[in-house]
Amino acid sequence: MAIIKLALKSLYNRRATALLTVFAIAISVSLLLGVERVRTQAKESFSHTISGTDLIIGARTGPVQLLLYSVFRIGNATNNISWQSYQEIAKQKSVKWSVPLSLGDSHRGYRVLGTNTDYFKHYQFGQNQPLKFNQGQPFESLFETVVGAEVAKKLGYSIGDKIIIAHGAGSTSFTKHDQMPFTISGILAPTSTPVDKTVHVSLPAIEAIHLGWNNGAPPMTGSVDTSALDVDSLEPTVITAALVGMASKIKVFQLQRMINQYKQEPLQAIIPGVALHELWSMMGIAEQALVVISGFVVASGLLGMLTMILASLNERRREMAILRAVGARPLQIFLLMISEAGILALAGAVLGVTLLFSLLAIAQPILQEEFGVLITISLLTTYEWQLLGIVLLSGLAIGIAPSVRAYRMSLADGMTIRV
Repeated sequence: MAIIKLALKSLYNRRATALLTVFAIAISVSLLLGVERVRTQAKESFSHTISGTDLIIGARTGPVQLLLYSVFRIGNATNNISWQSYQEIAKQKSVKWSVPLSLGDSHRGYRVLGTNTDYFKHYQFGQNQPLKFNQGQPFESLFETVVGAEVAKKLGYSIGDKIIIAHGAGSTSFTKHDQMPFTISGILAPTSTPVDKTVHVSLPAIEAIHLGWNNGAPPMTGSVDTSALDVDSLEPTVITAALVGMASKIKVFQLQRMINQYKQEPLQAIIPGVALHELWSMMGIAEQALVVISGFVVASGLLGMLTMILASLNERRREMAILRAVGARPLQIFLLMISEAGILALAGAVLGVTLLFSLLAIAQPILQEEFGVLITISLLTTYEWQLLGIVLLSGLAIGIAPSVRAYRMSLADGMTIRV
């Protein structure tokens, strides 16, 4: 304990350089833990976006691309599924439920999803959590819409508000379906998934707003009479994708094979969990690169500490000599130097964890709003404690070099220094 007190007083006498060293270690520790936390929780957030769905069906393309545009609303479909093929698949005995999805339009940068009311019954996220309504109810009439929690919050919408859907999925569109405004009938509760950023309308509504369009060109003003629209006649001809739940999990591979060999048109069925695993396999190299970079940053912080201690040794030769003169043994000098390295590494680790939680508190709402990724502020995990232990042990190990050098300093060497 006496050596620890002496080490603390010694560091206090060199507080300026000691504080800089602690800050360098703290920043590197917060970066290391921050990368680890964002990496693991982003993966959890992605994997919790969809659950309870056995198959996703779309036009033949890559599994990852189908998963991205149908579930995460990232990218666009290369082709569509005919409504006839979808109905034939949905009628298979092994299919318990199916939900059609139609993408392609937007509202002020948010994707518009055409679907039916089964979407609100069967879509699940997290640990099989169903969608819930914060306000209102599913759409019933043709021009009603249900908006996600983020859409309502950011755009300040409430039940009964009118919105205009734009043609195309881009954030900016100069072509709007302004002749057919939608009324908000429901607002979904937050899910921390892409559902929060989606405007949901019915499939007949998607057909209605595109009546009279020819090769992407809108119809002449007044050429479509919205009051005379018959919902029953607005059956879609194509959809973008479909979610399928199976009556028996044993039949999943059988139906997947049947869809992949579908002769009427080139289709593809993917299992969401398998596609997510493939996605993370592709991201694995980037993850490893981030971990390696943060590891090098920690190493540079510890090397900075080593440089500081070594640089101060020459200035402390007289201090060491005086300690030896008053009875300190070489082993105690060694322990003093090791203690200083350990204190610096410990202080850097504690400050780094504090810095991490402070940054998370600031960045959490930004990450959730901008990227839909929820980074929880929770206690350190076992793996994070292990990383901190490695940092502390590395700090002690790096402190051995200057400690050995101080250990070898003789009493005569210290007492003959010219100041």
